[in-house]
Parts: sequence; structure tokens; C-alpha cells
Amino acid sequence: MKKIVRKQQILIKIKNITKSFGDLQVLKGINLEIPSGKLYSIVGPSGAGKTTLLQIIGTLSKPDSGELEINEKRISGMNQKKLAMFRNQEIGFIFQFHHLLPEFTALENVCIPAFIAGTSKKTAEEKARELLDYLGLSGRLDHKPSELSGGERQRVAAARALINDPSVVLADEPSGNLDTKNKEELHDLFFDLRDRFHQTFVIVTHDENFARQSDKIIRMKDGLIEE
Repeated sequence: MKKIVRKQQILIKIKNITKSFGDLQVLKGINLEIPSGKLYSIVGPSGAGKTTLLQIIGTLSKPDSGELEINEKRISGMNQKKLAMFRNQEIGFIFQFHHLLPEFTALENVCIPAFIAGTSKKTAEEKARELLDYLGLSGRLDHKPSELSGGERQRVAAARALINDPSVVLADEPSGNLDTKNKEELHDLFFDLRDRFHQTFVIVTHDENFARQSDKIIRMKDGLIEE
């Protein structure tokens, strides 16, 4: 897998982000800076606002107020078309339940974001094969999700998140549905990608052991970051 050289910089800037759902204020003024090439863990009790914050960083949800900047681009000024393009090219996602399309093979699932970005079929498949080989799945390219183990499905999801060389990968409890062995292997993969390819990760997790190994722990409680 080709090494992506990224200049060390503040990749994500969050300024006074608030978010409410009806009368419930979920985020109460979040300020945060995340540098490139680091792995940040977001931890806290249920209802603290962790997933809401991750969705806002991922441009899947809009804040009520405040500013979000990713890779020196202000998100608030983008229309829906530009936002979708930005999300496809700059952000990778890994979810707890992988969200692979059941009718497609591992190779086809990984290629989807590249196809959306306009990458040719030949180039996308070459990159997908390279990623899947790097993740130890070279013998599972033609298998559909139902034919893969839980750990294999999450590695396919990781490859899909990486296919467009995103600035940041966001993960919401990515190991929450895995057994201990597969959980540890997935965590090791994240650190390996950080160290070898300077990949930035922001990961919501309940796994304190994993969080302690990250570059920084962001602890949230009642819609605020605890100092």
C-alpha cells in the first residue's frame, strides 16, 4: 500500500458547536482541535453527545451554531452537492455494524466510494485489491458479507473507508460487535495505519483500554468536553 505523506497540521477545528433535538440540548458548546496523523478517542457515558459530535464532524448532521473546519475548508459554506463531494473525498467512515451491502462482494463494497468519486473501474479495483491484501483479505475478495466473519467484515469496512485516501477516518464503536481477538486485531490495525501512513482517526469507543493507547482521550459528559 502506497504511503501517503501528510503534513503535520491542525486537521479539524471545532468552535463552539451546539446541537439540540427539540428541547434537549445534546452539545453545549464544543471546542476542539485535532491534528493530522493522530488517533483521538472520544469516551463518555451514554447520552454524553459522543455520536452526535462524530456525526457533525462527518458532515452527516448540521450543528445549530458554531463552526467546523476540516483540512482548512469551512463546512458551513458548502451546498449539499459540494458537501457530498467533500464527504466522499475527505472522510472515511467505519460503523459498529459495518454497513456493507449484502449483495456485493468484498471487492465491490470497497470500490463503491471510489466509483462515486469518479475513479475508473480498473484503478478502483487495483486500489481495493491492494487494500484488502494489506488487511489480510486477499483470499476473500469474491466473498459476500454473509460469507465473512465479523472481524473480516470490519476489515472490509476499513478498506472501504480508506479507498479514497481520506484526510480523516471516523469510527463509531467499530469494535463493539466483535469478540476479544477480532477487537484487538482491529485496534492494532488502526494504530498501524496511524504509524505507517500517518492516517488520522477519531473514534468513539467504550473500550477504556483502547482509549488509553490513543494519542489523546476526549472525555465527554452532558454535552461538554471535560477538561
